[in-house]
Amino acid sequence: MAKPKTLKPVRPNEGIEAAYRQRLERLIEDMNASVLWWISAAYRATPPEMAQDASPAKTLQGVLNRLRKQWQGKFDDEAPNLANWFSRSSQSQVDRSFSRSLKTAGFSVSFNMTREVNDIVQATTGENVSLIKSISSEYFTDIEGMVMRSVAAGRDIGALREQIQDTYGVTNRRAALIARDQNNKATANVNKARALQVGIVHAIWQHSRGGRHPRKSHVEATGRKFEIAKGCKIDGQYIQPGELINCRCISRVVLPALDDGSPVED
Repeated sequence: MAKPKTLKPVRPNEGIEAAYRQRLERLIEDMNASVLWWISAAYRATPPEMAQDASPAKTLQGVLNRLRKQWQGKFDDEAPNLANWFSRSSQSQVDRSFSRSLKTAGFSVSFNMTREVNDIVQATTGENVSLIKSISSEYFTDIEGMVMRSVAAGRDIGALREQIQDTYGVTNRRAALIARDQNNKATANVNKARALQVGIVHAIWQHSRGGRHPRKSHVEATGRKFEIAKGCKIDGQYIQPGELINCRCISRVVLPALDDGSPVED
């Protein structure tokens, strides 16, 4: 049986992902620089001495509390605008890409905001607000633990600064994961809603061939036809391409006029 004919897939926009990641990284860089400066200054002013004086820990805890409040406030302030920019940029990009794909097949479609797509945009914004706020929260939880352990062990500032820089690296990698994963999810969700809006029922799963450790089941699902509204059944659950964390898979929608009538694999 011949394979059904499909449209060009709508892929997550790398420019949006990069811009989102860079804006997060700038916030993290400023936060980390502030922490390094103030903790170093306080540490040198009251060097930790084991079992002699409790004041270094108290002083450093006060500095950490002030820094946590300052930077959590900064991330809380930035989160709504950044998340809103990201979710609306992703939605607009999907609309443009999907419209171009339909146009190549001879269909002229101009997408307007619908209740379903607006719900996706609002949900995406809300999720990303929470994720952005959590970056500062998790960072300071880690920093506080290492500073107090450093004081207790009587370590010098050099060793502590190295640990802080390690945490900075971990935080940056988490920001990159957030940008990539949320970009994949937002693209998949809007693409699904737009396909259903214009009456498209089926799609073909396609593995991205990206990532260092691809999921074997996702690779094997390449070419599998599935109902867009339901998702593709992989590993016993129905999922959309890009839905699972670190999933970079995409789909190629099948126009009803080009559907060959082949059964959905379940």
